[in-house]
Amino acid sequence: MSQLVPPKPRRSNVRRRFALVASRFNARYVDGLVSHCTKELRALAPGSTVSLFRVPGAFEIPLIVRQVAAKKRTDAIIALGVILQGKTPHAEHLGLAVTNALQQASFEHGLPVIHAVLSLKNETQARKRCLEDEMNRGTEAARAAVEMTNVLAKLRK
Repeated sequence: MSQLVPPKPRRSNVRRRFALVASRFNARYVDGLVSHCTKELRALAPGSTVSLFRVPGAFEIPLIVRQVAAKKRTDAIIALGVILQGKTPHAEHLGLAVTNALQQASFEHGLPVIHAVLSLKNETQARKRCLEDEMNRGTEAARAAVEMTNVLAKLRK
C-alpha cells in the first residue's frame, strides 16, 4: 500500500452530491477520517453538498450505503470506518464482509462507493492514517470520489 495520499484531482465547479457513511465505533479515528474527507471535498468541489450518516459500527455501513444508493440522490458514497485487529480472526471476517458488500452495492447501483473502512493492526497505524495529514485515508477517499464522479460524468454524456 502506498505511503502517501494520491495527487489532487483538478478542482471542479460542478455541483456534486456526496454521502459519507461513517461508523461511530473507534470514533476518534473515524472522526479524523470524516474531518479530512469533508475538508478535501469542500476544497475540490466547493459547490457540492456533503451529507453524513452515522452508524454504530463497520458492519452496519453497507446497509446504509445501499439505502443511500437506492435513493439515487447522490453522485458518490464514501464509507468510513476503522477496524482494529484483535486476538481473534473477527476483524478479518468483518473487513472481508464489509468489502464484499460495498463492492456489491457499487455494482448494483452503478455508483462510486469509495471504500475507506480501514482494517488496521494497531492504534499507531490508525493515528497515521486517520488523524495525521501525510497519508490520511479520508483525504484519499475524497480525492477518489471526486475523480470517479468526474470520470462517470464524462462517460454518461
